[in-house]
Amino acid sequence: MDPKSQRVKLNDGHFIPVLGFGTYAPEEVPKSEALEATKFAIEVGFRHVDSAHLYQNEEQVGQAIRSKIADGTVKREDIFYTSKLWCTSLLPELVRPALEKSLKNLQLDYVDLYIIHSPVPLKPGNKFVPKDESGKLIFDSVDLCHTWEALEKCKDAGLTKSIGVSNFNHKQLEKILNKPGLKYKPVCNQVECHPYLNQSKLLEFCKSHDIVLVAYAALGSQLLSEWVNPNNPVLLEDPVLCAIAKKHKQTPALVALRYQVQRGVVVLAKSFNKKRIKENMQVFDFELTPEDMKAIDGLNRNIRYYDFQQGVGHPEYPFSEEY
Repeated sequence: MDPKSQRVKLNDGHFIPVLGFGTYAPEEVPKSEALEATKFAIEVGFRHVDSAHLYQNEEQVGQAIRSKIADGTVKREDIFYTSKLWCTSLLPELVRPALEKSLKNLQLDYVDLYIIHSPVPLKPGNKFVPKDESGKLIFDSVDLCHTWEALEKCKDAGLTKSIGVSNFNHKQLEKILNKPGLKYKPVCNQVECHPYLNQSKLLEFCKSHDIVLVAYAALGSQLLSEWVNPNNPVLLEDPVLCAIAKKHKQTPALVALRYQVQRGVVVLAKSFNKKRIKENMQVFDFELTPEDMKAIDGLNRNIRYYDFQQGVGHPEYPFSEEY
């Protein structure tokens, strides 16, 4: 099956490929790896690339995309590129300059999707993670509806084709959907989503409003970073997942990715390992049975790898809501 045709229509008429290549890596991974991995991902067929200002590798990712355009592998319009507005730039007047900075790093004229990275505003400035003397995050207070209006203007200016959100709960989405004078609905909500946190209620809510759910951490997370809870079980070692993988002669990772594709979720696969990047493209080569899907649904236990504990206490902290 041609993965390029595997796309979902967004509520603004644009199309997003259902399988995306995630580029987030811990700080100790050299930036050059993002360049090589993204080039390779495009070579083996990925057409959807997900990055963010926070990842500090947009320069390398942009270089990879441009080099694959230059050598004729793809045209710019074949690539769906997502960037994200970081929490220190949620004030309306900071939104467009932040997007322009990403475009400058990428050396691209536009991004395909620009999303609010998280609903929790942090103190503006040149620190990604502003902290006080005691090591606590320094919060800010911003009306997300005003942030959204600034994103709408970026879309009108042609700097991004589509606009969406990430890590929003259903109440925060509702706030934007019910905003007086709303010009564009969010096309997506990118959230942590995997068999241990299947987000079925949020998925249902999003589908009812024609918003696409995009899954990050779809394979759980083995990353050790300040954002990840280290006490969680390893998703890819789950016996149910492993049994289904064995039955289909696939890897547990592919089963976890296929699960999302079959429920209408756009899924990001993140790996800088060439063998695994290539393997992840095989998600279109097999199908899970209704029994498989039901068994995987049964694994849900509301485990978050990225629980963003530092954000607890902010009125916009998204994860105190059930969904």
